Amino acid sequence: MLTIKLAKVGKTNKKVFRLIIAEKGRDPYGDVLEILGSYNQYAKQLQAKKERIQYWLDRGAQMTPSVNNLLISQEIIEGSKVKASKKGETSEKRKAQLNAKASKKKAAEAKPVEEVKEEALVEETATESAPEEVKE
Repeated sequence: MLTIKLAKVGKTNKKVFRLIIAEKGRDPYGDVLEILGSYNQYAKQLQAKKERIQYWLDRGAQMTPSVNNLLISQEIIEGSKVKASKKGETSEKRKAQLNAKASKKKAAEAKPVEEVKEEALVEETATESAPEEVKE
């Protein structure tokens, strides 16, 4: 599947992004089908080829959430913005995985405690029924 995405270029602390189209799983820094524009995040300046972007979207290309929101805010395409996840935030799928993992961990921790209680109960009954030692 083809995806329109951002590829980082520029210096370490002065990033500039290219707007590219490439296969979804491919490295954005390798071979690309076409460079569709560039975005300077510091000046909030987007230079994009509207006709080529529309051409690829008509052919079934997808966009990353960041590109979608950027193109909508610059009024290149119409639509609604989507929530792009940020660092530190977890997706709904990941939250479900973490909850499942936590519940399994609680269940695993609960078993040994119950076994320990049963063992202590068995020891108590054994000491109560045992005859007392006779001192001579």
